[in-house]
Amino acid sequence: MGAEMGPVLVTGATGFVGRNLCPYLVERGHRIRALVRRTSDHGFLDGLGVEKAWGDLRDPASVMAAVEGCRAVIHAGAVFRFWGRREEFRATNVEGTRNVLEAARRAGVSRFVHISTIAVVGKPPAEGLITEETPCRPQDAYQESKLEAEQLVLTSRQEWGLPVIVLRPGAIYGPWSRYAFNRLFVEDPLRGLAFRVHGGRHITFPVFVGDVAWAAEAALTRGRPGQVYNICGPCVTHREVGETLERVIGRRIRWIPAPAWGVVALARGWTALSRWTGREPHYPIGLYPYVFYDWRVSAEKARRELGYEPTPLEEGLRETVEWYENMRVAAAPQPS
Repeated sequence: MGAEMGPVLVTGATGFVGRNLCPYLVERGHRIRALVRRTSDHGFLDGLGVEKAWGDLRDPASVMAAVEGCRAVIHAGAVFRFWGRREEFRATNVEGTRNVLEAARRAGVSRFVHISTIAVVGKPPAEGLITEETPCRPQDAYQESKLEAEQLVLTSRQEWGLPVIVLRPGAIYGPWSRYAFNRLFVEDPLRGLAFRVHGGRHITFPVFVGDVAWAAEAALTRGRPGQVYNICGPCVTHREVGETLERVIGRRIRWIPAPAWGVVALARGWTALSRWTGREPHYPIGLYPYVFYDWRVSAEKARRELGYEPTPLEEGLRETVEWYENMRVAAAPQPS
């Protein structure tokens, strides 16, 4: 009875998804416990009334204590970078997930929602849509670690009967991030780094972070255990993203045609240099699949089974730009 009435544990609560997920769950009436490191920026959780469980995904004992008494787990904690050491990705994304699964099994949770990524597909197929059945061929250490974590989650369903659901978001954008899609398609253009490869014809797979929060909550009650769901908005070209951003900010952006060979050479050189600097380059070679591949994704299964309806890109970008303006992160618009 205690576990059934207990809180929902959120891992990764201070990350991009968690920073949006926790307020959403509280607004929806859920009692939340968050696994957080003492060194993280966790102050916002106090105003939400979120219970804090101090610990780290890599520490089994702290994870076990955090999950105890919880009725469900939303596992959003992960290391996501376009650059990094394989061991770092594995320690958190694979072994950390293993720790949470074991704790959830012992606690007898009623639902385990795992936040993965569509990027586990690796290289998108040349034709057709990416569905939940598309074969996965990871291209880098991050993608490999997320796919292995998924496999652990789904295996726990088969071996332990754990009621798991896997969500695969697309390229997440929205408030509380200055990385990945936000940086490439919002922040950099607003700062004057409006580079465009191949005329902006490649297709990207954005999803508003609020939609990921919605899907995580929906999966707690509507998702089918053992299933995987793509969570993605309409897939659009890079040019269409840029045109939408221009409508949102009410001005034209000077797009800089960038030769593909030059971009790749710069990224390779910058990434090689990072071995000595120990810092992630602004344009690492790990960005290649997201810039040069065409990501055509179907979220039809989530629409059908969860009732998912994606936020229109213009609406999502407007909220993102407003967040940048409020945080005074992006440079002031340049005159056209």
